[in-house]
Amino acid sequence: MKFRRSERLVDMTHYLLDHPFQLVPLTFFAERYGSAKSSISEDLTIIKETFEHRGIGRLVTVPGAAGGVKYIVSSSESETRQFITEMCELVANPERLLPGGYLFMTDILGDPQVLKKVGKTIASAYAHKSIDIVMTVATKGIPIAYAAASYLNVPVVIVRSDSKVTEGSTVSINYVSGSSKRIQTMGLSKRSLAQGSNVLIVDDFMKAGGTINGMISLLDEFNASVAGISVLVESEYAEDRLVNDYLSLIKLTDVDTKARKINVKPGNYFERFEQGGNLYENSSHK
Repeated sequence: MKFRRSERLVDMTHYLLDHPFQLVPLTFFAERYGSAKSSISEDLTIIKETFEHRGIGRLVTVPGAAGGVKYIVSSSESETRQFITEMCELVANPERLLPGGYLFMTDILGDPQVLKKVGKTIASAYAHKSIDIVMTVATKGIPIAYAAASYLNVPVVIVRSDSKVTEGSTVSINYVSGSSKRIQTMGLSKRSLAQGSNVLIVDDFMKAGGTINGMISLLDEFNASVAGISVLVESEYAEDRLVNDYLSLIKLTDVDTKARKINVKPGNYFERFEQGGNLYENSSHK
């Protein structure tokens, strides 16, 4: 069956978006559509220009017999700033206030469209690094971890406070909770993480960072490396913060339960890249 160019462009775009960071040989597309490699190359040039112009991502071409093309996720600066601003407005809604000064976040973390954007924003920040796996703890950070992992095309591992029979033998550590200063336990299945993996830690909220610090200690037991730490919301005024090298999308500055007011502002997402490199320049890839 012979495909028209318009059909090829639609199908190729869909395939590349569904397989980020996967090297796809030109012969795969040539055989898929019964087309010459030269035609496929022209199609990919159109897709590449459209992706970059629309802020969808980048297409990286790897030359040689074993080469091909790879889709790398990225988000434009204007798109990211707009999204983080919208998220701040969403979180600042006083209707989120719960007794004790807690915030209701279930609707945000249950919205697939919001999660997709959160995942893309986080993944874009680490697209230049070699990420093998995304790690989170068994709380509300799970959907964020899966959203980011889908754009990085890597698995997710979940750290738990209690072991499950279905996970086999586990590695467990004790850690100090940043807020309550209590000794707690977390563990991870031995089969879920390969020795020496590069791990991106993701969580929904960070105050002092005790849980994240515990995950860092747990990774030492697997001889794994922390490739990055990213949180959706951080508390600005946390005493004795245990984690300093992290990325946040939103910063919670104050919660006034009497006035029913939640004060938030953008996190350190852009500050980090102004200090340590430009997120929006071409960078290395996996």
